[in-house]
Amino acid sequence: MIPLEYVLILSSVLFAIGAAGVILRKNAIIVLMSIELMLNAVNINLVAFSSYFEDGTGQAFALFSIGIAAAEVAVALAILLNLNRLRKTVNVDDINLLRW
Repeated sequence: MIPLEYVLILSSVLFAIGAAGVILRKNAIIVLMSIELMLNAVNINLVAFSSYFEDGTGQAFALFSIGIAAAEVAVALAILLNLNRLRKTVNVDDINLLRW
């Protein structure tokens, strides 16, 4: 069995990489991929603690989180496709539709 500390370190590294991608990148698709990486790091934590405490609740929450992430990606990609048609870019800095 893999020690809990190793799994938590892996999850922390994945979350940090995802957070850096959200903060540093300007392409909206890369930002969405970074958010997915952060959600997967959280899912790793949920499953690891569920296994550590021998309870299935964490795994159920992880499945729910995966479903929410799939819906989020579908909506976000639809919005990005429409923005790409309208502005011809997916650069986050160039999208200013909601500004006055």
